[in-house]
Amino acid sequence: MKKIIFATTNKGKMDEIRMIMKDFDVEIVSMKDAGIYAVIEETGKTFEENAVIKAENIMKLTGCITLADDSGLEIDYINKEPGVYSARYLGEETPYCVKNKVLIDRLTGAKGEERSARFVCAIAAAFPDGDTIVKRATIEGQIGYEEKGTNGFGYDPILYVPEYGKTTGEMDPEEKNKISHRGKALEMMKEVLKEKL
Repeated sequence: MKKIIFATTNKGKMDEIRMIMKDFDVEIVSMKDAGIYAVIEETGKTFEENAVIKAENIMKLTGCITLADDSGLEIDYINKEPGVYSARYLGEETPYCVKNKVLIDRLTGAKGEERSARFVCAIAAAFPDGDTIVKRATIEGQIGYEEKGTNGFGYDPILYVPEYGKTTGEMDPEEKNKISHRGKALEMMKEVLKEKL
């Protein structure tokens, strides 16, 4: 079975990725599983640039096909913040319950469409033959007025998806993975991998 490294140390993200890729005949391992403890500076200005930086660095270190994503939350009312700084917003050690409250507070006075936001995910695949391919997907919604739901991780409890009448934090994992930014980007990436493997 082919082994693919996913350049992350985030356990919540790896759980999601393994669930989405379970029907795909490859072994997906995290950096930790592969014994890689490299720290990669995310110096890109876009989700795509950061995903490519991570994927290409780990592929060069290991010689293995490497996937990496950069994902985050864009809130239109506050100039698409936190954007590429989503994980680092208010400091990486700050709990998401604190980050979520700050973001909700920053939207005081914003109503309806003014609260528009989305999760963005760019996934890069770096191949030993020198190819790097990137796919991007989003899930559109609005910032809720309070945290709701305990599923998922990060900003999931505050992105409300109107057509589902709930936040991504209230969705069960199967439901979320069908419509999520990461789920859609990984489905696109599966097609790329089918051609390349």
